[in-house]
Amino acid sequence: MNQTFQAIRRQQAPAPKRENTFPALLERSKAEIAKALPRHLNPDRMARIALTAFRSNAKLGECDPMSVLAAVVQASQMGLEIGMMGEAYLVPFKKECQLIPGYAGLMKLARQSGQVADIYAHEVRENDVFHLRLGMSRELVHEPLAGKGGFPATAEARGDITGFYAVCSFKDGTNTFVALSLEDVCRIRDRSNGYKAAKLWKKDSPWDTDFPEMGKKTAIRALAKVMPKSPELSAALAMDSAADAGLSQNIDLHQAADGTYEPQMTDPDSGEIFEHAQQTQHQPAQQATAQRVTPDVHTDAEPVRTAARPAAATQGTHSNQQRAQSPRAASAPVEDVAPKASQEGSETILDKWVNQMRSVKSEDDLNEVYIRAEAGLQGADREVIDREYNLVKERLDNGTLF
Repeated sequence: MNQTFQAIRRQQAPAPKRENTFPALLERSKAEIAKALPRHLNPDRMARIALTAFRSNAKLGECDPMSVLAAVVQASQMGLEIGMMGEAYLVPFKKECQLIPGYAGLMKLARQSGQVADIYAHEVRENDVFHLRLGMSRELVHEPLAGKGGFPATAEARGDITGFYAVCSFKDGTNTFVALSLEDVCRIRDRSNGYKAAKLWKKDSPWDTDFPEMGKKTAIRALAKVMPKSPELSAALAMDSAADAGLSQNIDLHQAADGTYEPQMTDPDSGEIFEHAQQTQHQPAQQATAQRVTPDVHTDAEPVRTAARPAAATQGTHSNQQRAQSPRAASAPVEDVAPKASQEGSETILDKWVNQMRSVKSEDDLNEVYIRAEAGLQGADREVIDREYNLVKERLDNGTLF
């Protein structure tokens, strides 16, 4: 196996008259990939689907070709098809390609666990009949508004979305379900770093273009907490949560092909990151903490965040875009309120983020630092970062840097 993928890596190295792009790498590596993939997977079909997905997103061309190939192999190992079927998607994240499972993919993996007979999710609209009863005798009833011939009416006739639910039936005849109000789903959406980034950079996110599907996926993720999970479903949920939290998935090609890749575990709804004990058990506590929180906007690796999500985001009172652009706090010098360094001369976490914001050279870099800083700060520290963002953005607009 190692010899197989050493050969692939050698093919990635620049060589005269040899194109070093993902399509070229995929074509040159098909024979090696076929040897590494499980027997039930067709490498030619996998390659065609991957190329179609790759060519549909120009930004993937800016990613490391090996990361695209690793994501494709990982999808194949999990039994998910990329692209049209809505099972999984290739998404660029800086210079890395990430594999994002769709809600159809999560349902497929749940069914493949061997214990699930059926699983599905639906949105509920204001003119539908919806009844929920909990307690010792639980019941969920959903009757979409009927149209001609008794079929569900159009989305317009049914009205605005009021919530989502997901139901799982097990092979032993039992079932379980979860129901989330629209407000619950929007609070989860607003905690997503991907959604925050899209709002800051004024780009559409899947929440803007495919809100019903994203709401169903959120309900499926909530349902998965109380379901038996296969290793593939657990991995898909962890990969989705890591991407949602703005973290690198770090899919390793060797591990993807061996079926041993294990993504970093995070809470699907809160975005809280759970460190693997073996990563820090041999490090002094102070050193391990410093490695987790030191920010560096000039690297592709995200800092690992273990702090709880910001209180304001949890309450859903303001969107990230509103906080970044709001005149809620004047652009006062941050030194008046920023925590000072300790007597030992160590820099506070807030000081590090402030210094990072002051060192940026473009608005894109400023937005990136802001998103990463905001996710790990709370209370008064968040107020400081908001003010500093406005101050630095104003100076960037005016061409007067620090």
